[in-house]
Amino acid sequence: MKNPAEYLEGHVFEARRPRRELQPVVAYADAIKAVETALADAEKYKYLLMRALRRHTDETMTVTSIPLTSTEAVIVPFYANAAA
Repeated sequence: MKNPAEYLEGHVFEARRPRRELQPVVAYADAIKAVETALADAEKYKYLLMRALRRHTDETMTVTSIPLTSTEAVIVPFYANAAA
């Protein structure tokens, strides 16, 4: 995963304001493009994370389905050895 500065890496230039030192500057269009790229990467990482969590949950959850009546609630232990 990239850090925020990497999205602006090629777009930063330095400008001197009157009576001040050089300061980094980014054009508005370049900043918008960097934000859109970062959001697209975030969606990709979100998808990959959710897929991994789903796969992990499917592997660890081995609870059989128990039919519930409308007035009863079944408590299923998190750990298999805790049921004993």
